[in-house]
Amino acid sequence: MTARDAFLAGERPGDVAIFLADAHLRNAEALADLAGRVEGGYVLVVDGERGRRLFPKVAGGAPMEFAQEATKREGAVDRDLTGGTCPDAEGDGNEEHAVRFVLAFAQEQTDDVGGPYEEGDVIHAYARCACGVAYSDRWVVGADAEG
Repeated sequence: MTARDAFLAGERPGDVAIFLADAHLRNAEALADLAGRVEGGYVLVVDGERGRRLFPKVAGGAPMEFAQEATKREGAVDRDLTGGTCPDAEGDGNEEHAVRFVLAFAQEQTDDVGGPYEEGDVIHAYARCACGVAYSDRWVVGADAEG
């Protein structure tokens, strides 16, 4: 099982996952030893503290500020973290709406919080589109995608 598979299964709740699209990377070779190669880019899964230090270097901004910005817009992040659907795309398939990067973390099941958090572990994912829009998505680990 890869680090990304374990993260998506809710087995790495203290970690963060970062997807970086090939088109966004300036030095992909630097990630070769740290991240797993996937179609269209790389996925890096590291402990949360290391992720907070790395994120500004690879994405160009503070992770918490980015997450707060992305939370203001709902979109659809692919369940494998390697893409998404920009809320401004309107289904046009235009390259200008390709995902540049995704930041995700898992929150363990919390029965007393309610909502999806009592159904299981929840993945929170935040994406930046090539058009500049930031958006977010969340889902219960193992639950089928909506729609």
